[in-house]
Amino acid sequence: MTQYVHERAQYNHKLSNISSRCYNFHIIRDRKRSEIEIIPAIDLRDGRCVRLYQGDYNQETVFSDDPLDVALKWQSMGAPRLHIIDLDGAASGEIRNLEIIRDIGRAMLIPVQLGGGIRDIETIEALLKAGIERVILGTAAVEDPGLVTDACRRFRDSVIVGIDAREGYVATRGWVNDTEQAAVDLADSMAQIGVRRFIFTDISRDGTLTEPNFSAIAEMIDAVRLPIIAAGGITTISHLKMLQKLGAEGAIVGKALYTGDIILKQALNEIGQM
Repeated sequence: MTQYVHERAQYNHKLSNISSRCYNFHIIRDRKRSEIEIIPAIDLRDGRCVRLYQGDYNQETVFSDDPLDVALKWQSMGAPRLHIIDLDGAASGEIRNLEIIRDIGRAMLIPVQLGGGIRDIETIEALLKAGIERVILGTAAVEDPGLVTDACRRFRDSVIVGIDAREGYVATRGWVNDTEQAAVDLADSMAQIGVRRFIFTDISRDGTLTEPNFSAIAEMIDAVRLPIIAAGGITTISHLKMLQKLGAEGAIVGKALYTGDIILKQALNEIGQM
């Protein structure tokens, strides 16, 4: 509790600083600041839709045996976009749930972004051809920045770098390997080679139904000045509103949608997307 009180104070301080400066997010992302995207998450493992607790593969909750049905549900409720992670792929280094991903890609009328095990240009090309709008490079950003450079040159806005952090430092390979690279430093280096959008996830909050790490998100937005999609710990509509005020382009919501802590239609209405 003390940690959250401290981080809330940090968040308020960051928010005050951000509000007093002109970041002009209209230019950065060609959208009104109020139009934060609420993006449902679908995590795939062994062909099922699951959620992990703090990225721990040993703490898994299965929410559906039919990920396509889940994707169609979120689409029917008004989701503007879907966020899919191949957890098996993230851990192994290659896409493992390709058939399900293709089925979802073909069925969706809304854009889909996908991460987990994308480590080469051929995989990126195959996924884009399968109907995926954006690919997320995470481990590759740390281990193979040349791939990121090449991907940005070829595919431009179809490339996102996912930065998954534990206590401020990047974790890779399905959040299993901790590194000594600070999250903000990685974002800065990726921006320099052409990355134009990031997903920032605080691993310690993911799947916990607590609250986002607002201070770390504010720091990332402040440092990078590029579109940031926030993830990890988003549990209430109030959290979404706070992220909106911080200037986050989007918010990835996972467990809170599956438990009913956030009702998607209600959230979309209150945020003003419908």
